[in-house]
Amino acid sequence: MGIHPKIGITGLPRSGKSAVLDKVVSMVVEARKEESRGRGGGGEVNIIGGMRTEAIIEDGERVGYACVDIVSGDKGVMAHREIDSRTRILGYGIDPSEVDRVGVPAIQNAIGNCEIMVIDEVGKFSVESEAFVAVVRKALDHDIPTLLTLHKKSRHPLLQDIRRRDDGRILEVTPVNRALLPYKILRLILETH
Repeated sequence: MGIHPKIGITGLPRSGKSAVLDKVVSMVVEARKEESRGRGGGGEVNIIGGMRTEAIIEDGERVGYACVDIVSGDKGVMAHREIDSRTRILGYGIDPSEVDRVGVPAIQNAIGNCEIMVIDEVGKFSVESEAFVAVVRKALDHDIPTLLTLHKKSRHPLLQDIRRRDDGRILEVTPVNRALLPYKILRLILETH
């Protein structure tokens, strides 16, 4: 266990986990840019690396989810109503091979190559990929500030292990704290930098 926190953002579906994560990421990037300008620039290192999850919206309706490599922008559709799969979750067909193709290398490439690791979301769709579960475990072994969004109710062993970590902080997004939570998380990250 290192000194850098592993911060899990959890909450009910559509509680604003990704919005909180996005706000923290933008504040961290802005803070780093300010620091860099103050020092007169410096070496190019990715501030944020890892994987994001985006909703796929068609005609105003959520029809699936894509995993996105934060650095390259590469996308893969990991869950969609139209995917014909034996594994269906919440009405979506699951394609773990897209998580393997996009999400796993995004996390792998971020290890040692960025200041802050983002893994959005450790949840029902992504844990269908055994390679994803393995690379998340590997990433958590590195002493780097890590932001994860966590499915609230999943009992998957990976999520249970993350919740039990000594260096982990699990913070729940609620309507009451949604606006202030990004600032609390930013403080936790910057305390160790």
